[in-house]
Amino acid sequence: MDGIYIHIPFCKSKCPYCDFHSEICTEKIKAQYTYALIDEIKTLKRCKKFLNSHSFNADTLYLGGGTPSLLTGTQIEQIVNTAKEEFNLTENSEITVECNPSSPIEDLLENFKKCGVNRISLGLQSAIDKERRILGRTSNKERIKEVVTLLKKNGFENISLDVMLGIPCQTQSSLKKTLDFVIDCGIPHISAYILKIEDGTFFDIHKDRYTFPTDDEAASLYEFCSDYLEKNGFIHYEISNFAKSGFESKHNIKYWQLDNYLGIGAAAHSFIDGNRFYFTDDTLGFIKGNEPVFDCCGGDVEEYIMLRLRLKKGLNLNELKEKYPDFSLKSAEKQIRLMINQKLITFDNETISLTAKGMLVSNYIIGEIIDITTDKSIDS
Repeated sequence: MDGIYIHIPFCKSKCPYCDFHSEICTEKIKAQYTYALIDEIKTLKRCKKFLNSHSFNADTLYLGGGTPSLLTGTQIEQIVNTAKEEFNLTENSEITVECNPSSPIEDLLENFKKCGVNRISLGLQSAIDKERRILGRTSNKERIKEVVTLLKKNGFENISLDVMLGIPCQTQSSLKKTLDFVIDCGIPHISAYILKIEDGTFFDIHKDRYTFPTDDEAASLYEFCSDYLEKNGFIHYEISNFAKSGFESKHNIKYWQLDNYLGIGAAAHSFIDGNRFYFTDDTLGFIKGNEPVFDCCGGDVEEYIMLRLRLKKGLNLNELKEKYPDFSLKSAEKQIRLMINQKLITFDNETISLTAKGMLVSNYIIGEIIDITTDKSIDS
């Protein structure tokens, strides 16, 4: 089954850590952008040349941003209903909308229910108001609690909160308070990301103003987060994601399993039948009809290994050999044994999985395995 991603590039202000495509726009621009989205969803006239007659049967739809909750309820309902019809979304599809707690979410819930939105992702980052202010978040902890309560009262149980690790002033004690807040709210899904200072962001330009945790301190916060959430019933199912059983993000799992997904909107990326393409990060250009750009052919064995090792269930060697029969990991056996001894990975003679410690250095592990496996001959 396919996944559909719709990018909504609007924000009230730019957070100091954010390098995603987003901008402050007028209501007129939002209306024009919504119209352009719906037109492309209906016709696929711009994406068509990359689709090779691909027939869509989707079971996930994700509205991300930016801040999708800055659109009106009617606009969101129109986008979702059009996507459901054009992409043959199944009756039990996962339909997610990212929301900022400071948005007037009260005004959107009726439209959400009418069009079948059943998963909400909220940007918490931290439950400590001092940390939230540093991160440019305008709502306080009380508002987030209010929104969560409101969502549950209206039947929305599948709620995800974003948590950020390694932010200025954060300690293990303050992180524990944030995690306890999420747990006490009864949230079934948490995305926990270590802050990375991206080039050109406010944090990058003004980094001398802040005291950021060292890499070792950030790693310690990550390990604490993983251990604490797992002790509280969460499954660490992907490097940055934790969920109660049954609440894993079906849409995001498509990325890590190399399933097909189509992205529509400025800065949206797609992967369809081995081809990657994307719309440039130009909102007005998307409105005016800019066409997507070919990126590369994807889905090779290196990418498969990289993405599968992000998941807790890991890299199944039988599945690897079935999908890529000419590829062998035999040349990496010595390095794999070393990583087992270092407690970076586990291996049960069938599946390689990263430990929580290994997830911290996943790029190193994946790079080592891929670099060593230069012998692509069939080798059992």
